[in-house]
Amino acid sequence: MPSLPAFLLLVVAATLAGFIDAAVGGGGLITIPALLLGLPGQAWPVISGTNKVVACTGTTIAAGQFLRAKALHWRELVGPVVASAAGASLGVATAYFLAGRFERALRPAMIVVMVAMLAWTLWKPDAGKDHAPRFGRDHQRLLAAAIAFVLGFYDGLFGPGTGSLLIFLFVAVLGFDFVRASALAKSVNWASNVTSVVLFVSRGSWVPVVAVAMAFGNGLGGYLGARTALAKGSAWVRAIFIGVVGALILRLGWQFVRG
Repeated sequence: MPSLPAFLLLVVAATLAGFIDAAVGGGGLITIPALLLGLPGQAWPVISGTNKVVACTGTTIAAGQFLRAKALHWRELVGPVVASAAGASLGVATAYFLAGRFERALRPAMIVVMVAMLAWTLWKPDAGKDHAPRFGRDHQRLLAAAIAFVLGFYDGLFGPGTGSLLIFLFVAVLGFDFVRASALAKSVNWASNVTSVVLFVSRGSWVPVVAVAMAFGNGLGGYLGARTALAKGSAWVRAIFIGVVGALILRLGWQFVRG
């Protein structure tokens, strides 16, 4: 159990992460470092399991907000949600198999991916502004499911940045606007989080008191973030996306330099 100041810091970090994650993803890049600081010495599956309980609350509330607003028809969500759950199951199994042997290698890879995402978004200022799907419905659903499976695997294995990656791919590959991309990303991320929570918690890989307190803050942040994204529209979400991805690049770069 962390000290009271560390405990409060974890709750604040989870609330901020929920707000940001609901709009543009990337909440795990706030909560994971916070948990590593607040729960020193814990094995990676325990950190990841605790984080998944937290993230699951925020994504559940955010996805519910997008569904109630009918940002996407539910039929567009079924395939990606199932694919994401399947990918997450494989990712969690891989996380246990490779625990302690892969985390450091993923950080520089994430920096490269985030820089590429930011560069593309800045280079294409109109991307995500309007909803202009590039494929027929069946092809679009197949591609969305494939993206969901790959990112679901990554989320179960490691996790940070999954929401941002999903939004980016749904905009860049499928031609969605940022609001619809956020809605689909939240549903896909919800599926991978729920699947991961079941698998991690069933093996006791979590810190219950910390997870529940942080989940409350994350849920509040997710509710506020989703409502703000729906109210402000794609231009606002794009601006926040650029700011968050830029900040995450700096954060990951600083962690990498410090070793």
